[in-house]
Amino acid sequence: MSMMFQRKNKPLNMKLAWLTILAAALFLHPVATEDASSTVSCDEVAKNYISVPPNLSKSVSILYLSYNNITLNQNDIIILHKYINITELYLNNNAIAVLRNYSFSNLSRLAILDIKNNYINTVEQAAFAGLNKLMTLYLQNNKIVQLDSNVFALLKSLQVLNLKNNFLEYFNVNVSVNLIRITLIGNPWNCSCSLLRLQTWLNNVNVTLENGNNTMCTSPNSLKNHPIKTAIISNCEKGEMTEANTILLSAINHNNDSLISLHNATNRILSHSDVQPPGKSWTFLMGVLVIVISTALLIGMAIKFPAWYRYLISYNHRRLEEEEPEMFEETFTPHMCTFPQTTGTSEEESVVVFEQFHTFVPEEDGFIEDKYIDT
Repeated sequence: MSMMFQRKNKPLNMKLAWLTILAAALFLHPVATEDASSTVSCDEVAKNYISVPPNLSKSVSILYLSYNNITLNQNDIIILHKYINITELYLNNNAIAVLRNYSFSNLSRLAILDIKNNYINTVEQAAFAGLNKLMTLYLQNNKIVQLDSNVFALLKSLQVLNLKNNFLEYFNVNVSVNLIRITLIGNPWNCSCSLLRLQTWLNNVNVTLENGNNTMCTSPNSLKNHPIKTAIISNCEKGEMTEANTILLSAINHNNDSLISLHNATNRILSHSDVQPPGKSWTFLMGVLVIVISTALLIGMAIKFPAWYRYLISYNHRRLEEEEPEMFEETFTPHMCTFPQTTGTSEEESVVVFEQFHTFVPEEDGFIEDKYIDT
C-alpha cells in the first residue's frame, strides 16, 4: 500500500514543483520589465536640429543630441527641463557658446553631462546648479578663458572633470572632495602666484591629474614646459602660501557642506588681502570725486569770469602826476617860519646857525661884576 501511495504522489510533487517555478517566473517578470522600461534611450544624433526637440518621450533617460546646431538658448533650457528623468545627456559637437545659469537645474537625476567640442567661452556661476548627482562632466575642446571658483562647488558627487584644450591660464579650485580624476592638459597655464592654489591642491588632495607630466606651464619663460604640478613658483607672499595650504588640508577632513562654506570664507579673506588688486568700488568712488571736483571748479570759474573780465578791462596803468614846487612850499611854509631862510648856504652852515641860535646861556648868580676892581 505504501508503495502504491508513493507512486500516486510522485506526479503530484512534480506538478507542485513546476507550479512553484512558474509562479516565481511570473513574479520576477514584471520586475524585469520595470527595469528595462526605466532606461529609455533616445538617439537624435546629426539631425540638423537648431534647438532641443520638444516632442520626445518624457520618460527618456539617455538623450543623444550630438552633432547638431543646438545653441542651448533660453528656449532650449525650457524644453530640456521637461525631461526630468534624464541620467545621461550628450550635447557634444553643437553650437553652444554660453552656459547660462540654471541650464540643467531641473535634471536632478543627471549623472553624465557631455558638452565637449562646442564654442563655450562663458560659464556662468550657477550654470550647473541643481546637479547634485552629477558624477562626470566633459568640458574639453571649448574656448573657456576663465572659470569662477564656485562654478563646481555645488557638484557634490562630481568624480571626473575634463577641462582639456581650453584657454585657461589659472584655476581657483573649489570642487567636491569626491573628485578622483581631473584633466587639465592643453591649456596655456601661467605658473605665477595666481596658479599657486591649484598647484597646492593637486599636491595635497588625493586626485589623479591625467597626463600630469604633459600638463605644462606656458608662461613665464623661466618655467615654460615645466609641469604645473612640480613647477617652483617663487616670489609669492608667505602668508598666501600658508593660507592656501591650510585651506586645502582642512578641506580634506570636512564634508561637502563645510567645504563650500570654508572656501567662500577664504575667498572673502583673500579679497581683502594685499595680494588682490583694489575693488572696483574704490575706482568708481575716486572717479566720482574727480568729476565732482572738476565740475565745481568749472562752475566757479564760469560764475567769476565776468567779474574778472571787467576788472581786467577797467585796469589802466597810468603814471602818477608830479606835484608843483610851489604847492610843496605852500604846504610846508607854516612849519618853517620859525627859522630864518638863508639862500646859498650849505647844509653845514645851516647846522651852525641852528647851534648859534640855541647857545647855552648860564643863569645869573646875583653878583655884579665890576670891571674896575683889580683881581
